[in-house]
Amino acid sequence: MVVLSGFLANSLTYGVLRSLGILFEDLVEAFDASAAQVSWVTAIALATEQFASPIGTAASMRFGARPVVVAGGLLSFLGILGASFSTSLLQLYLTLGFLTGCGWALAFAPVMGTLARYFSSRRSLAMGLALTGNGLSSFALSPLLRLLAESLAWRGALLVTSALSLHLVVCGALLRPLVLRGDQLEPGSLFDWGLFTQRGFGAFSFGTALLAAGYFTPYVHLEPYGRVLGLDPYKAATLVSVAALSDALARLLAGCFADRRLILPARLLVLLNSLTGCSLLLLPLAASYVDSLVLALLYGVSAGSFATVAFGVLPEIVGVARVVNATGLCLMAMSVGGLLGPPLSGFLRDITGNFTVSFLVGGAFVLSASLVFLALPTFFTGCRGCGGSGATARAKGEPKALMVPGTGSPLASVPLTSKCSEI
Repeated sequence: MVVLSGFLANSLTYGVLRSLGILFEDLVEAFDASAAQVSWVTAIALATEQFASPIGTAASMRFGARPVVVAGGLLSFLGILGASFSTSLLQLYLTLGFLTGCGWALAFAPVMGTLARYFSSRRSLAMGLALTGNGLSSFALSPLLRLLAESLAWRGALLVTSALSLHLVVCGALLRPLVLRGDQLEPGSLFDWGLFTQRGFGAFSFGTALLAAGYFTPYVHLEPYGRVLGLDPYKAATLVSVAALSDALARLLAGCFADRRLILPARLLVLLNSLTGCSLLLLPLAASYVDSLVLALLYGVSAGSFATVAFGVLPEIVGVARVVNATGLCLMAMSVGGLLGPPLSGFLRDITGNFTVSFLVGGAFVLSASLVFLALPTFFTGCRGCGGSGATARAKGEPKALMVPGTGSPLASVPLTSKCSEI
């Protein structure tokens, strides 16, 4: 159920965000705006989601993930619903950008942090299964939004999307609290800023901030780029769908591969991130529909695999007991790059008339992150206590779920009355 919750959270946050690029040209025309101005919509949504993620994780540590994720689902629904009635770009920034981003911040990070606490030996596989929601929803939503935009206009497409986003409430309801050895019994620091003093987490968060400036560029501009190549709107939308489907399959396969530990996770992280950057650099070379499909496929495979491995590496750097707060803080660091990337690529498209420079700059940002990831302590030594021969051993001191004697059940899953005796 927790993996299903993670799947839904990915589908209805980043899956929706990636698909909004399908409406890019419609919004440019509707508001008579430049590409850079419209790019700020997704940039604000992404940056808000990531920057406010520590608030979501801190609230989930204090009040539990379930009510926080439910609140996030309601906020995202209201944000996208309000965007469908927007009459100016400012209103679109506030609704689809800020309000929806706040809802996603309360939903995504708490779910992924909770999921990491539930698994140890097969954590990467669990993360991969959950993260496939990102790609599968993008694959389905891209042609759907194009169809809705053609029949109901962009406002109708956003109305349908808002109804889908309300299912984040169900996602929150699926989360069951879990108590682990090593958890603080008394509330401590809400945000755990001390994580930034760790070399490993500092390098990881700085690297993800750099890659965020280019990582999302294709999902904002791939469909418009297809139109520049002379493709009809539906063929251009299939570029996003192909990238999304390959992304989803790669996330699942990468989770299986990472759990086998044939390559140290940190080294695999650098390799996949480098492939992602190279695929961005190659995108401007596409001269036909087939070329575009191949490069979109390459980007989806490398970017999707990277995401799974990244979420698997983070618990090894900070430990499972601190992974929820670490997820929020890492996403906050990514917000810097997320806020810069889409508007910068849109600005470069406005002044050059094409997307060549946009993809080249995005690829350069992603490749620079690979250099930073080389500073991860686990790049040379692997995780704490990992066994050899491809076996995955539990990290030394990794928290286990507290079990109730005689029940075989985790402490959090047993009703309070069954743990007490009448006086």
